[in-house]
Amino acid sequence: MASIKLKFRTSSVQEKEGRLYYQVIHNRVARQIHTEYRIYSSEWDADHSNIILPTSVTPQRQAYLLSLKDTLDADRKKLLLVIARLDKEGQSYTADTVVDNFHEGKELHGIIGYTLELNEKLRRIGKKRMVARYKTTLNSLQRYLKGGDVPLEEVDGTTIQGYEQWLKDSGLCRNTTSFYIRNLRTIYNHAVDDGLVISSSPFKHVYTGIDKTVKRALPLEIIKQLKELDLSLNPRLELARDMFLFSFYTRGMSFIDMAQLTPSNLHGSTLIYRRQKTSQQLHIKWEPAMQEIVAKYKTDDSPYLLPIAKGEGAIFWRQYKNAYSRITKQLKKIGEMIGLSVPLTTYVARHSWASIAKSKNVPVSTISEALGHDSEKTTQIYLSSLDTSVVDNANNLIINSL
Repeated sequence: MASIKLKFRTSSVQEKEGRLYYQVIHNRVARQIHTEYRIYSSEWDADHSNIILPTSVTPQRQAYLLSLKDTLDADRKKLLLVIARLDKEGQSYTADTVVDNFHEGKELHGIIGYTLELNEKLRRIGKKRMVARYKTTLNSLQRYLKGGDVPLEEVDGTTIQGYEQWLKDSGLCRNTTSFYIRNLRTIYNHAVDDGLVISSSPFKHVYTGIDKTVKRALPLEIIKQLKELDLSLNPRLELARDMFLFSFYTRGMSFIDMAQLTPSNLHGSTLIYRRQKTSQQLHIKWEPAMQEIVAKYKTDDSPYLLPIAKGEGAIFWRQYKNAYSRITKQLKKIGEMIGLSVPLTTYVARHSWASIAKSKNVPVSTISEALGHDSEKTTQIYLSSLDTSVVDNANNLIINSL
C-alpha cells in the first residue's frame, strides 16, 4: 500500500513563504504532488508534518491557516481514497498512478446523488422494498439539507449527529429516528463497499437500536367484536375490517404480501407465499374463514385474490399505496367506534395473533410471541423452524375460537 507525507519546502529567500507539497511513496519509489499552498517556516510543525497557529499572527492570517488545514485534510482524504481504490482493484500500480489519479480530479459523489444512483441500481434488480425505504430516508435527508448535498468524504460524526437532532426536533420518536439513521448507515456502507469513500465511522455516536414498544395486541373478545360488527351500510369500513381479519387469519400477514396474493399461491388446501420483507417462504393451511373473504370480493377483472390492487408494475404500486392509505384511515375509524385505546392497524393483527396463541397455551416455541422478541426476524426464525402442521393446528384453534 502506498503512503502519503505532507512536506514543506522553505523559500530560498529569507522571511518569505515556503511551499507545501505531498510525497507519495509506493514500492520504495517516491513522487511529488506540488501545490500552491504557501506558509512561513514559523507556521510549520516539522515533527508532526502539520500547520501550527502562532499566537502572534493576525486574525486574518489565522483564518487563512485554518482554511488551509481543512483543504489539506480534504486532499489527504482524496489521496487515501485513490490508494484504497487502487488496492481494491487488486492490480499492480505505481506512485505515478496515484499522482495521475489524484490529478484527474474525479467528481466527488454526494450522499444524495449516490443514493439516487443506488436506488436506480436496486430498482433494476427488483429490490422494490429496499428502494422504498431508501427513498423515504432520501426525502427526509433532502429536507434536512434544504435541497443541497454533502460530499461523501465530508459525511462525518457531526453531519450524522446534526441530522439525528433535526429528526428529534421534528417530533419523531426514537425508533423512527433510528429507522432513518439505520437506512442512511446502510447507504453509506454501500458507498464504502463501492470504494467511493473511506469509512470514518460517522455513526458511532448516534442511536441505531430499536426500543421495545407498547404492546398493540387485542384480546380475543375484541377480535370477535370486530368480526361481528354489522358494517354492511358502509362498504369502505367493511372492506377495511375484512382485510384486518384476513391478516389475522393468516397469522398476521403483512398488507403488501396480502396485496400480491394470486390464485397461484393456493396449492390445494395450503396457501404458500414468500414474505417480501424477508424472502422467507411460508405455508398456511387454507381455512374456510379465509375463503369466505376471498369469495366475497372476487372479481373477474383482477388477477389478485384480494381487492387491494389490480394492475401491475408502477400501476400496482400506485394502487397499493392508495389502498393502504384508505384502509388505514378506515381501520382507525373502526377502532374509535369500538373504543380502542390504540390505533387499529393491520400490524395489530400480527401482534394479536401471537398474543392470543399464547393465551391458548400454544407453546412459545411454536408461535414465539411476536412482541416479546427484540426483532420480527427472531419470530420468523421460530415459526420457520417448526413442522407446519403444528402451526396450522394453532391457527385453526384460534380461528375456531371466534
